[in-house]
Amino acid sequence: MVKIRLKRMGMKKKPFYRVVVADERSPRDGRNIAEIGYYDPMTEPATIKFDEEAAKMWLANGAQPTDTVKVLLKKSGIIEG
Repeated sequence: MVKIRLKRMGMKKKPFYRVVVADERSPRDGRNIAEIGYYDPMTEPATIKFDEEAAKMWLANGAQPTDTVKVLLKKSGIIEG
């Protein structure tokens, strides 16, 4: 199954995340199919950016977002909650 999930980047204790589309069997920071946004929780307020068209296309094609990504998509207004 294809998942929309977070890929951890950044230095120790200063993380930021890329929102990626990946096969659920691949490791968290491993290979991904596409990169559709990023999330930086260290800024005030947290920065959330998505490529809306790509996110909607992947959701329409059956990609399942993780719980955290689902919350971020709702905050961005891409999916209704």
